[in-house]
Amino acid sequence: MSSENGHPEPAPPQGEQLALIRETVRKAKKPRAKPRTWRGAALAKELPVAKVLVDKGPVHLDKLWDYAVPAELDADARPGARVRVRFGAGTRNVRDGRREGGGLLDGFIVERVPESDYQGPLAAIAQVLSPEPVLGPRLFALCRSVADRYAGSLADVLQLAVPPRHARIEGEPSGPLLPPPDAPDPGGWARYPTGPGYLEAVARGESPRAVWTALPGPQWADELARAAAAALASRRGALVVVPDGRAAARVDAALTALLGPGRHVLLTADTGPEERYRRWLAVNRGAVRAVVGTRAAMFAPVRDLGFVAIWDDADSSHAEQHAPQPHAREVLLLRAAQEKAAFLLGAFGCSVEAAQLVRTGWALPLAADRARVRAAAPLVRTVGDGDLARDEAARAARLPSLAWQVAREGLRHGPVLVQVPRRGYVPRLACERCREPARCGRCAGPLEARGGDGALHCGWCGVEAVNWHCPECAGSRLRAQVVGARRTAEELGRAFPAVPVRTSGRDHVLDTVPGTPALVVATPGAEPVAEGGYAAALLLDGWALLGLPDLRAGEEALRRWLAASALVRGQAAGGTVVVVAEPTLRPVQALVRWDPEGHAVRELAERAELGFPPVSRMAAVSGPPEAVAEFLAAAELPEGADVLGPVPVPPPAAGRPRRPGDPPPGEHWERALVRVRPGQGAALAAALRTAQAVRLARRDGEPVRLRMDPPDIG
Repeated sequence: MSSENGHPEPAPPQGEQLALIRETVRKAKKPRAKPRTWRGAALAKELPVAKVLVDKGPVHLDKLWDYAVPAELDADARPGARVRVRFGAGTRNVRDGRREGGGLLDGFIVERVPESDYQGPLAAIAQVLSPEPVLGPRLFALCRSVADRYAGSLADVLQLAVPPRHARIEGEPSGPLLPPPDAPDPGGWARYPTGPGYLEAVARGESPRAVWTALPGPQWADELARAAAAALASRRGALVVVPDGRAAARVDAALTALLGPGRHVLLTADTGPEERYRRWLAVNRGAVRAVVGTRAAMFAPVRDLGFVAIWDDADSSHAEQHAPQPHAREVLLLRAAQEKAAFLLGAFGCSVEAAQLVRTGWALPLAADRARVRAAAPLVRTVGDGDLARDEAARAARLPSLAWQVAREGLRHGPVLVQVPRRGYVPRLACERCREPARCGRCAGPLEARGGDGALHCGWCGVEAVNWHCPECAGSRLRAQVVGARRTAEELGRAFPAVPVRTSGRDHVLDTVPGTPALVVATPGAEPVAEGGYAAALLLDGWALLGLPDLRAGEEALRRWLAASALVRGQAAGGTVVVVAEPTLRPVQALVRWDPEGHAVRELAERAELGFPPVSRMAAVSGPPEAVAEFLAAAELPEGADVLGPVPVPPPAAGRPRRPGDPPPGEHWERALVRVRPGQGAALAAALRTAQAVRLARRDGEPVRLRMDPPDIG
C-alpha cells in the first residue's frame, strides 16, 4: 500500500489486518439479490437493471440510480434513451441505498447491467419516453468531464448538451450520409507559411493543434470552412463554434459554396426549437458529419469527430450563462483531448488563454509573416489625451481634428466605420499622470472609491488602500472618465450633413452595408461588413474600454479594436484607422503594430508573476455574507489555496437584466475568490463541489453560488 506521494504507508496492526480480512470475505460471500419491482412485474431476461441518470439538478443527487427494466419495455429501454422513473419511495441510490425525493422524473439510461449492487427491491422504469438514443457514451463522458471541471451537476450539463424532445421530429428519416468530399485546395491558407501543412495534416487523418492569428479581412470564414472540409475528406467529423449568428451564417455560406448543400448543418438559436432538434438528430444519427453553430453547438454529438475549431474565443458569448457556466473553448479542448481530434483556435487577436496553449506547447502558433501582416492591415493613427485637450474640434463635437480629416478623406472612397463603446461602462481608476491602472498592494486587484468619503478599497480582497501612490511615477492623484455615446450619430450627422448615417447596435444589428460613402456608427461586436471593406474607421472613446474594472480590460479593448479594424481595407488600398486613446498604453501600441500575439505574451507574463488565471485556477463563491463564510470554512480547500475577499457584490445597474451571480433584488451579497496554484484546479473544483453537496444534503443555511474560472474577476 502506498500513499499519493509514492511513499509506502505503515501497515496496520495485526488485529486490524485480521478484522479487515474477515470483513472482505464476508462481503465477497454475500449473495446478490435479483432485481424485483414494486408490483412484481416480469423483468427483462437479459440485462434487467438499468443505471439511470435522473434529471434532477442538485449536486448532492448527482449519481446513477439502479432501476429494474420490465419485460414490456426491454426493446425500447436502450442505453441513451429518455425514460421516466419514480424517484422516491422504493428507489435507492446505487451506492448507499438511501431513499430520496418523490414523484416521477425524467432521466436517461446510461447503461444496462445484469445485476445491481443494491440488495433490496428496485423500482421499475415507469415509461420509455423515446427509444431514440440521445445520450451516447462519448457525450456522457464529455458531460461528466465538464461537470467535474466546473464543480457542477451532471444533470445541469445534460440540459445544455441534449435539446428538448420533439416527438414528431423523431419519426422523420434523417437521410443517408453523403460520401466524403475530396481534400480542398489551400485557398487562403496559402497566405500563412504553415497553413497548407496544417490543412494537409487534417486531411490525412492526423490531429494537429494550432492557435491561428488570422489576417485582416473577410477570408477567415472561407479558411475555417476549408479546414472543416479537410476533416470530412479524412472520413471524420468537424465542429466549428463561433460567437454569434452572423459569424455562423458566414461560415455556413462558405461551407455551402465549397461543398454544396447536405454535408453540414447550422445549429443556432435562430433556427427555432423544432428545426434545431431535427438537425441535432441528423448529427446524432450520423447522417451529417459537420456542424457550424454558436455556443450550444459545443456539445453537438458529431460522429468520428476529427476536427474542432473555435473562432474569437475571448468573446463573452462563448461563456454559458446557465449552470455550471462552461466556456466553449474549454469544452472543445476537452473534446479534442478525449476524441483525439485536431484543434484550431482562431481570431484576429490573441487571448491570454491562447497564448498559454502555445507557451505550454499544447498547440503551435499559426500566423502570417510580418510583411504580409503589414500589407493586409490598415494604417493605424492615434489621438491621445494631450491632443484632445489642445483640439478645439474635439472639445466642441467630441471628434478630434485628425479623425475629422480621416473621415472626410475616407468618405470620398467608400463607407467609414465609427465604433462607439456602449453606454454604461464604468471605468476603473487610474493614475492621472501616467494612466497606469490603480491596483491593490496586497493582491493587485482594481481599486474602487466607495461611499461618500472617497476611501479606496480593493475590488477583490476588500482591503482599504491608505496613502496610495502610483508604483510607476509616484503620482498620488487618480482619474476616472465616463463617456456617454448616445448622441454620437446625431453629432456626426450634423458634422457631415450630406452623408447618410447608419447605426448598428443591440436593438438593430446590421449584417452588411453597401460600399457607397456613408457613416456607419456601431457598438463593439455589432459592426457590419462593408462591401469591399471600409475606407476608414474611427475608434472613439478608448478610455471607456480601457477603463473597465476588470483584469481583461486591455485585452478586451484590443480585441474589439482589432475586430473593427480588420473590416477596413489594407494600407496598400488606403485604409486608415484612428483610435482615440493614450498612445503609450500597451493595447494601443499593439494595435498600431498589429501585434496581438506580443500583447498576449506580455499579459500572460504579468499574470504568471501575480498568480492570476490562466496560469492559476480561480473560483468565485457568492451569496449572503454568512453563507459564504460558512461555506468557505467547511470546504476542504487544497493546500496553499488563497482566499481573496469577500467583497460586496454590487446590484445590477438600472435597466440591465439580472444575470447569474447578481444578488436578488433587495438582498446584500458578498463574493470571495479562491485561487490555487497550477495543477490544483481539479482539486479545487472537487472540494467546492463536495462542500456544496454536503450543504444541500443537510439543508444548512442559505445556498451559495459557485463559478469556476469566472471571466470577470475585477
